[in-house]
Amino acid sequence: MLKKVLITVALLVAGFAAVVALQPSTFHVERAATISAPPAAVFAHVDDLHKWEAWSPWAKLDPAAKVGYEGAAAGKGAAFTWAGNDKVGEGRMTIVESRPAELVDIKVDFVKPFQGTNSSAFIFKPAGEGTAVTWSMSGHQNFFEKAMCLVMNGKKMIGNSLDDGLANLKAVAEKKA
Repeated sequence: MLKKVLITVALLVAGFAAVVALQPSTFHVERAATISAPPAAVFAHVDDLHKWEAWSPWAKLDPAAKVGYEGAAAGKGAAFTWAGNDKVGEGRMTIVESRPAELVDIKVDFVKPFQGTNSSAFIFKPAGEGTAVTWSMSGHQNFFEKAMCLVMNGKKMIGNSLDDGLANLKAVAEKKA
């Protein structure tokens, strides 16, 4: 009986490992929203990392997080560092490309709880009298990260955060417009 249980457990573990191994080694999550404010106004809330506290979906998860700013005041070269609780972890964001009212491309380096580097991009396009904003996050996943994404539905979690951030950005940008 014990032998059958051990064989069954071994087969389940091997099956799960095979499913994980077959998952793509990269991920891409994208969300979009239309904001009733001009592209330049919406862009200003993203391109200046000092303004993220007002709309970032992660800012409220640890109000006591230690944050810092380095490099340029805004745009290419601007950087933001954070170290907080287990909900926000620790890392650094650096704007690697900035085109006014069009694009903000960000390199995101995570230190804790897991090390990794992702790319996050905001694309701004005129939409009538407002702005269509697309926010995406993409990166590579090792075996452990692929397993965690399967178990915890990582794409849904990231997508929910992007949706929350876009809703917050909409509220802030429309209030200022």
